[in-house]
Amino acid sequence: MAEKKRYSDEELAEFKEIILEKLAKAKADLKLLKDTISHSDNNDTHDTSPTFKIMEEGADVYSKEQAGQLAVRQEKFIKHLEAALVRIENKTYGICRETGKLISKERLRAVPHATLSIDAKIRQ
Repeated sequence: MAEKKRYSDEELAEFKEIILEKLAKAKADLKLLKDTISHSDNNDTHDTSPTFKIMEEGADVYSKEQAGQLAVRQEKFIKHLEAALVRIENKTYGICRETGKLISKERLRAVPHATLSIDAKIRQ
């Protein structure tokens, strides 16, 4: 029996559903992070006593830096998921970019934007 060259349209549809769910959640998480950075809830140090104001402002800056780093990672994750959707449309999804063989379904379900098989990733 010949080795499979690509996933079937039904299998691609299953992966597309997984990716769309993850994409929706990732976009919602990104919005939350951006709201945290912009402090749209308007909870700041203006209503606290001067003693705690400096400590709170320091913690606020640190928190915004962390949220900013998480937002950058989330944006990168969203781009990877969107690229995976393009590969599904091109019917090249699930093909390892190093070996040319199919990436296992288990790996794609866990990391739907993967472009490397486990073997290729280990060698990397």
